[in-house]
Amino acid sequence: MTELADRDYFTDHEILVDPYAYFEAVREKGAIYQPKGKDYLMVMGFEETLEIMRNSDDFSAIIGLQGASAPLPFAAQGGDITAEIEAHRDEFHGGDLLVNLDDNTHLQLRSLVNRLFTPSRLKANEEFIQAYSDELAREAVANGKVELVGKIATPFVTLVIADLLGIPAEDRQKFMDIIQDAPPPGNLDGELDLDAEDHPFMIMGGYFAQYVADRRANPTQDILSELANARYPDGTLPDEMAIVKLGMFMFGAGQDTSAKLLGNAMRYIVDQPGLQDRLRADPSLIPALIEEVLRLEGSTKQTARLARKDTRIGDLEIKAGTKIMLAIAAANRDPRRWEDPKAFKLDRPKIREHVAFGRSAHTCAGAPLARVEVRVILEKLLKYTSDIDLDPAVHGPRGARKLVFEPSFIIRGLAELHLKLTPAEGVDLASIGPSVIQKSEAPVPPSSPAAAPSAGYSTAVTKLAVLLKDAAAKEVLDRHFPGITTDKRIGMAKSMTLRAIQKFAPGQFTNEALDAVDSDLAGLPAQ
Repeated sequence: MTELADRDYFTDHEILVDPYAYFEAVREKGAIYQPKGKDYLMVMGFEETLEIMRNSDDFSAIIGLQGASAPLPFAAQGGDITAEIEAHRDEFHGGDLLVNLDDNTHLQLRSLVNRLFTPSRLKANEEFIQAYSDELAREAVANGKVELVGKIATPFVTLVIADLLGIPAEDRQKFMDIIQDAPPPGNLDGELDLDAEDHPFMIMGGYFAQYVADRRANPTQDILSELANARYPDGTLPDEMAIVKLGMFMFGAGQDTSAKLLGNAMRYIVDQPGLQDRLRADPSLIPALIEEVLRLEGSTKQTARLARKDTRIGDLEIKAGTKIMLAIAAANRDPRRWEDPKAFKLDRPKIREHVAFGRSAHTCAGAPLARVEVRVILEKLLKYTSDIDLDPAVHGPRGARKLVFEPSFIIRGLAELHLKLTPAEGVDLASIGPSVIQKSEAPVPPSSPAAAPSAGYSTAVTKLAVLLKDAAAKEVLDRHFPGITTDKRIGMAKSMTLRAIQKFAPGQFTNEALDAVDSDLAGLPAQ
């Protein structure tokens, strides 16, 4: 029988239910351990985790999404494989997304993200957070019950990031539906191809491609225009596709951290004796609660790094090409760093030193937003209730809870959490008016540039999806742009015209080439 420490973390569903017992079994092997038969290292120690997170010169973030167990797309040779990583970047899962970037490319793109999370912008965004959380909390308490994850957490954080990014009101429900149906990152049952046209990132990418193209052509006084036209610190204008993928990632990644953190925090609020009454009496304790939950039950269980140079972790020599799993959940329970690490302590000293949001260059940019989101919605739920409990018919009694977690090697979060809510005496749960979901700063951008009506196909008027459905038009596209009709990455642009897509790849879709396509399309009858 395989020893617990040597079971496969990345595929074992039993470990998913209780990763902490597994991490403690691995910790007994040492702060750094290589499971038998595996080609990666597992880091359990707090100081060792910090050391690696801070050393972005020697450790690449390229395997952050695919994890340490996935094979590299090349054979690592030599003491510095930085050039090989960059040459094969598009072969890594999500290799061009912010979380996986390194060096100047990461710094440049991160500088754009930082513009969104300024104190003034977060303060303005909190107005939306306060209004929407109040709406959700009142409705839930009035009903006397709610499924927290699907009915509050997910729609709440989805619309908060939509408000921050300036997603038009008319598109917000579509984004909510996309996120609601999306599998978690690090899915134990297999990752979806990020380039597949039905992947949530690709669907959202189609919208962001339209937003960016429109805001660059017709800038307004909104957040999308600011993001679409922002420049890097060196003064250069980012490639439009870089902005599209940044928007996609921020929207997608912004869901899991906050939504799962809310569910994890509620478990402690409900099952820690006397805790919810203490928080009601003094809501200023809620931030401390959030930090201790982040340490004990943070939304991210692990991340990964790839040694790109021969280096060291403490006294251990590490060869370039070594894959490393950073067990964040284990580091945050390291007894060498935390006194009584398994215990919940609301007043734990230096609690914000946990690594639940990472550290150094790849610290989660959305951490300040996540803290505000969870704090505010908890304030509202506690304000309007005299008691919150888990529904025993679904989750069982205290001490014998039945909980289902998302099947992910990255995310620690509940699939659902059913609450019973007892209203506070004298609380007003009346309707607060029109839903804030409809708040919008700008109209929906056009899906393609305006152009005169045409009886046939046109690269300025006809959307790519229409052309791809017509065999004759599809043949024209393949003749002028070989491989375009089978390129999975084109999926996010199907709702756009080729003239609109031109902005993202002017070297490929030149005016001359598109004029030639128009000439050939002119002879085809529109379907």
